[in-house]
Amino acid sequence: MKSFSEKIREAREALKLNQQQLSDLVGVSKRSIAAYETTDTKPRGNIAGKLASALQVSVDYLLNDDIIDPKHGIEKSPYVEETRERLGAKAAKEMDVLLEQNMALFAGGELDQEAKDAFFEAVMKAYITCKEDARKTFGKKSKG
Repeated sequence: MKSFSEKIREAREALKLNQQQLSDLVGVSKRSIAAYETTDTKPRGNIAGKLASALQVSVDYLLNDDIIDPKHGIEKSPYVEETRERLGAKAAKEMDVLLEQNMALFAGGELDQEAKDAFFEAVMKAYITCKEDARKTFGKKSKG
């Protein structure tokens, strides 16, 4: 089991990035990266997604000490991030839970990557459509 700070540092070093380079990729200060690596301070909002993307690992891996596979759940990341951008943090969390609950469909490994991508895209489109329809019907909800 590794902590958030260990995962950030190890992933950065594996990519041969220094803290400044990572901070430039993520759009935060070098001081923030140093804090993530030394104090186990976790980022707010969409910074975790930006860190995961820059480090080529999943958000789940970074934020959950029990997850040891850096690619765990990485295929759902673009869908969760799109939901966050379009509908806010609360909707992104709902999307993440929905996709996580459906991960069991892939446990046997019988679906190829194209089929997985098609599934995730279909779920995401359905979810976003329903959320946007609800906003039109019940009024605009605040993000987050």
